[in-house]
Amino acid sequence: MTDIILQLEQIKKSFGDTLVLDGIDLSVRRGEFITLLGPSGCGKTTTLRIIAGLESPDSGRVIIEGKDVTDVEPNKRNVNMVFQNYALFPHMNVEQNISYSLRLKRVDKDTIRKTVQEALELVQLQGFEKRMPNELSGGQQQRVAIARAIVNQPALLLLDEPLGALDLQLRRQMQLELKRLQKRLGVTFIYITHDQEEALNMSDRIAVMRNGTFEQIGTPMEVYNHPKTSYVARFVGSANVLTGEISSINGQLVEFRNHNGTGFIKKNGAPVSPGQTVTIAVRGEMVKLAPAGQDQTGLQAVVREKTFAGGVLQVTLALADGSELVSKHHGIDLPFAPGDRVVATWEPENAVFVDLEETE
Repeated sequence: MTDIILQLEQIKKSFGDTLVLDGIDLSVRRGEFITLLGPSGCGKTTTLRIIAGLESPDSGRVIIEGKDVTDVEPNKRNVNMVFQNYALFPHMNVEQNISYSLRLKRVDKDTIRKTVQEALELVQLQGFEKRMPNELSGGQQQRVAIARAIVNQPALLLLDEPLGALDLQLRRQMQLELKRLQKRLGVTFIYITHDQEEALNMSDRIAVMRNGTFEQIGTPMEVYNHPKTSYVARFVGSANVLTGEISSINGQLVEFRNHNGTGFIKKNGAPVSPGQTVTIAVRGEMVKLAPAGQDQTGLQAVVREKTFAGGVLQVTLALADGSELVSKHHGIDLPFAPGDRVVATWEPENAVFVDLEETE
C-alpha cells in the first residue's frame, strides 16, 4: 500500500474572472497532519472543498488512496469535514448528532451505541450523550463535531479553521488536544488556518499559500528557519526582510551591504556572487543590539520604541533609509531607550537568502 493518501495534480479553479487556484500540486502522506496556512482569500478553503468534492476543479485531478475521485460525489469519497461553526443539529442531543450518519447507513443499534461511546471517550465527553448543543461550551461543541466526523472512519479528516470561534486560552488548549487525538486515531488531518502560531504548534508539515499557489511546503522548522521567499519570512514569524548588495564572498561567508551598514550570511550553496542584489531574512529574536560606536560592523539604527507582550520585549529600530528593523528579547531588562543610537548584528548562520531560484 502506497504511503501517499492524497494527491492534488495541477488543480485550477476560477470563480468568474477571479483565479482562485493556479495549478497547485500537493502530496499528503498517510497519518500526516498537514496545514494549509495563509491569509483570507488565498485559496485554502477552496482547496479543502475540492478535496471533499463540494467544489469541482476547472482542471487537474484529485486522487485519494490511489483512485481518481475528481468527478466522484462527496458522499462516495472516504472523507469527512469539520467546519468552523461545527454545524451541529440544534434539535438533536450529542448522541444523536454523533450517530446521525450511522443511522442513515442503517447500522444496527448495538454497533451505533458502541461506536458512539468509543468516539465520546476519544474526545473526552463521556456522560454528555443527552446534552443538547446549546448546553455545551464552544470547545465541547467542537469535540462533538470531530466525534461525528470520526465515527465514519474517514481516510481524510478535513478541518476548516475549527478553532476560529474559540477564545485564545481555549484555542491553545484545543490545539494540543487535536494533535493528541490525531496521533491516537492515526487519521490524516488536513487543517486550514490563517494563524501561523497554530500551524507551527500542530503540523507535521505546513503548506504556505498565497494568491492560489503554494509559496513553500515543509516542516514547521523548515518553514520558520529556512523560508524560501520574503513573503513566507514575513507571514510566518514576522521576520525582518532586507535588500542589499553582496560586497564580498570569503569561502562560506558572504558580506551583505546596504545604506544602513553591513552584515554577514552563510552562503550554503546559494547561487550568489559579488555585486549581486539580494534579499535576506533575519528573525527578530536573532538580532543583537550594541551601543553605537566607530568602525562597527552591523546596521546603524535608532531605537524608535519598546513594547512588551507575552514575556518578549520587542524593540523597533529606525534604520538610516527610513525602514524599520525589529529585535526581540526575553525579559524587560534591556539598557536602551527610545532615541538611543545602536548597532544591530546577527550571526551569519541566522540569516537566510530569500527569493532566490531553487538550486540543485
